[in-house]
Amino acid sequence: MTSRTSPATLFDAPTPVASTAPIDLSAPPGARVASADWPRLVDELNEFGCAAVGQLLTEDECRSVSALYDDVALFRSTVDMARYRFGSGQYRYFAYPLPELVAQLRQAFYPPLLPVARDWADKLRGAAPWPDTLEAWLDACHAAGQTRPTPILLRYQEGDWNALHRDLYGELVFPLQVVICLDEPGVDHTGGEFMLVEQRPRAQSKGTVRALRRGEALIFTTRDRPVRSTRGWSAAPVRHGVSTLLSGTRHTLGLVLHDAS
Repeated sequence: MTSRTSPATLFDAPTPVASTAPIDLSAPPGARVASADWPRLVDELNEFGCAAVGQLLTEDECRSVSALYDDVALFRSTVDMARYRFGSGQYRYFAYPLPELVAQLRQAFYPPLLPVARDWADKLRGAAPWPDTLEAWLDACHAAGQTRPTPILLRYQEGDWNALHRDLYGELVFPLQVVICLDEPGVDHTGGEFMLVEQRPRAQSKGTVRALRRGEALIFTTRDRPVRSTRGWSAAPVRHGVSTLLSGTRHTLGLVLHDAS
């Protein structure tokens, strides 16, 4: 079940900088992910708990994914956020089989993020249950009763927002996930910035705000990340959300790398 609690925040974190080397958008989606500047991304993840990949999808691809929202048959469930006090707006979880582009992107992000996940687990002296492939990891999720797909398509309209939360759907959790913006801020909508809030050990919380452009992807912490402390490494809980949309419509694609119970 998704965890949604809202700590006090202090938005003082530096903003990560997107790569200056553009990704070849004519390449297949998996090749685009593989060609990203992964040394920089890993450094940003370790420093900030999130990392800006840069533009990953074309405008046409963004529009085609957004248009899927109205094909209800593609989804296993629809959530009205106001009903559950998650915020305001609506999102839908894809059903299996996932649309090809969504499946390709989810598959492509797992291998380069796996070393980061294992490194974080080692620093926090925790379990690292993630096998070498996404298929094997999802098999483990399914064996544990987490059989429902978690890739998600969100739609926000004027006045909508998303409360700070963590996407936890069972005991098995992958520590990183991805969000891709499908609309252009300042054109299709205003407001609706992505927010990441980190609860620091024995200190006020630290926040990062990102205004993603159409097609841009952001990798971010799912639950906890390691931060240096006087005792070595400590787990810093991280939550994410979306600020109030001031006008227009905003769609985003979320790629969670574990399935739900």
